[in-house]
Amino acid sequence: MRAFALMAASAAVTSGIVLLAGGQQPAAAPFTAAQATAGNTAYQANCAVCHGADLSGGGGPTLSGSFAGGWANRTTRDLISLMQNTMPPNGPGALPEPDYVNIAAYILQFNGATPGTQAMTAQTSVQIGTFLRPGGAQTAAPGAGGRGAVAAGQAPGAQPPAGGAGQRGAGAGAAAGGQRGAGAGAAGAAGAAGGRGQAAQPAPTGLTVRGTVKTFSKVTDEMLKNPAPGDWLMTRRDFYASSYSPLTQITRDNAGELQLAWVSPMVEGGTNQPVPLAHDGTVFLNNPNGGVVQAIDGKTGDLIWEQRLGTNLAPRGMALYDDKIFVALSNAHLVAIDAKTGNVVWDQLMPDGRGSSSGPIVAKGKIVQGMGGCQAYSDQKCFISGYDAATGKQLWKFHTVARQSEPGGDTWGTLSDTFRAGGETWITGSFDPDTNLTYWGTAQAKPWMPVSRGMKTLDKGLYTSSTVALDIDTGKLAWHFQHAPGEALDLDVVFERVLVDSGADRLVFTAGKDGILWKLDRKTGKYLGHKETVFQNVWESINPKTGEPQYRVDILEHQVGQWIDGCPSTEGGHNWQPMSHNKATNSLIIPLSQSCIAIRAQKIDQVAGGGSAGGADRRFYEMPGTDGNIGKLAAYDVNTMKELWSLQQRTPFLTGVLSTAGGVAFVGDLDRTFKAVDVRTGKILWSTRLSTSVQGFPMAFSVDGRQYIAVTTGLGGGSPRLVPNTLIPEVRPPTTGQALYVFALPEKK
Repeated sequence: MRAFALMAASAAVTSGIVLLAGGQQPAAAPFTAAQATAGNTAYQANCAVCHGADLSGGGGPTLSGSFAGGWANRTTRDLISLMQNTMPPNGPGALPEPDYVNIAAYILQFNGATPGTQAMTAQTSVQIGTFLRPGGAQTAAPGAGGRGAVAAGQAPGAQPPAGGAGQRGAGAGAAAGGQRGAGAGAAGAAGAAGGRGQAAQPAPTGLTVRGTVKTFSKVTDEMLKNPAPGDWLMTRRDFYASSYSPLTQITRDNAGELQLAWVSPMVEGGTNQPVPLAHDGTVFLNNPNGGVVQAIDGKTGDLIWEQRLGTNLAPRGMALYDDKIFVALSNAHLVAIDAKTGNVVWDQLMPDGRGSSSGPIVAKGKIVQGMGGCQAYSDQKCFISGYDAATGKQLWKFHTVARQSEPGGDTWGTLSDTFRAGGETWITGSFDPDTNLTYWGTAQAKPWMPVSRGMKTLDKGLYTSSTVALDIDTGKLAWHFQHAPGEALDLDVVFERVLVDSGADRLVFTAGKDGILWKLDRKTGKYLGHKETVFQNVWESINPKTGEPQYRVDILEHQVGQWIDGCPSTEGGHNWQPMSHNKATNSLIIPLSQSCIAIRAQKIDQVAGGGSAGGADRRFYEMPGTDGNIGKLAAYDVNTMKELWSLQQRTPFLTGVLSTAGGVAFVGDLDRTFKAVDVRTGKILWSTRLSTSVQGFPMAFSVDGRQYIAVTTGLGGGSPRLVPNTLIPEVRPPTTGQALYVFALPEKK
């Protein structure tokens, strides 16, 4: 079953509500009753598992009640495009286009729209507020039964207006003991929304809380290269993507004494996989839903400033450089924000770009950004691109799909350029100042299975499923290594590229959904070795000299409509949750998942403008030999790639790993638990239960000599959440409770 979390569709992300004067009735909607009926069927099959059969929410946000107010000033095309480009977050566009259109029609009808006589298409662009007004939602989905919809005007989990009584914006801190402001974002929801039966108020945009960061030194190239021990300036902390902190105050001996220092509520709804940053004692936090960026006092949790951009931002990453914070938005804009005041410095559309679920990396004065949503059959292909950090001007781009006239263009079989799709770069890359290369992973060709693409499995499809090393000044390709030629089962290897110096060796590591940990020479791309981190049976062999893998015969010969079994599943193996290179032990600590899949290729017509990010049916089941344990945390020696220890549990890990020089690694999971383990043995040293699933990128920072550990709770996401929904239905984290939690040792008296 394909189950998608429709992030942001229920969020109030625009300013203003269309008001109809003098009791004027809304116009007929630009879709037919037949489309809405078909949409109900598609919704129940693909969306209800997360959003509820009656649109009242569950694993994903509610799609009723506050929906009308939030979408009044946006268009039908915006809604359809959002679903196509973001659902599921790690594989957008897996449904045929008519299904997205019909699901949008059903959601609109459910929220009170009256079907008309005009059929809606993906290109139909009608302002939603002209035919839908707040308060019109049905009380139950037609034929769905179950719980009634949220009352019209009620905004579950909505944030109170910034500066509301007794609270500054959405993020007042909560000191340990006093708990000031903890959960305040949800507490004010009823008042902010106007209560039952009243129209939801639109979320404000712009600088909603004003203040100035008192201590902020400009972030230089040298600081990015050698960050201060107490800073966390970019996704995964440093250019090498190590997710490793040199702080030593918290150790394996005292980690059991950790306690809550403060907590800051986050905007509810959407997919929440944030990357908090820290510099000079200030924490910078990205709330993806609605594009809310905050500066928070790292010692007290007090909100300093808050900028609401009004458009969802890439959850997995921000970057600090000079006096600015850089974020990427879902509408393919890059935005620079003044880090001291929260004011927008510049806002630039990436030419020919698309949104991504991950933010940029900044090096040598250049912003480098990836891209998602490249499933369409068109002449516009996915690319990685570089921009001037001072102005946002595009400097270069590298296309990840080779055209017929380019090197690698002969690896796509008989496909013309139009029908070559995929190659997304939806995980932030890394950078080596010595080689001047930035390292990125690319996703597979689209649709998922070669027969659906009109290709043979032996057609490699460069530069998909590869590591690409690019000159950061020009974007020119230095080398590539393809991990999964002709990738056939949605087991892409797009994830973090971790750079490691071990003796004289200069290495780059990555792991993909197939669970293979790859080791390459980062100067040349030469294959140096691999390790199977979980049970896999899709690769029959991997060449010990070249590293080129070979599929099983039945995968090579698969046909449309034929079920193929494989382990791991599309959950991974390894997914977006990054590993950590613990430099003290020279080991890689990796969050892994253990499940298997049966997958069946669909026929996808080769029509310009068509295409699919999925194009296959899926069924999931437990991985043999795991005793039902989906989650695995394991450490591997950098030099030998030997597994040093593993910790297995029923629930999957949904955060990256943070490891420290104090000998502790931190990780969170679906069942709300955040734990500290010994980096040498995997022994659990401390754990705590938080408000909902622990999800995002933990980080460490220090203020006035005190070390802090920060982690977020969150909801939403793709296969790493959806597969457990099927395999471990007994685990059901609360559907609200997104927040930033900060822990520290007790202060000495």
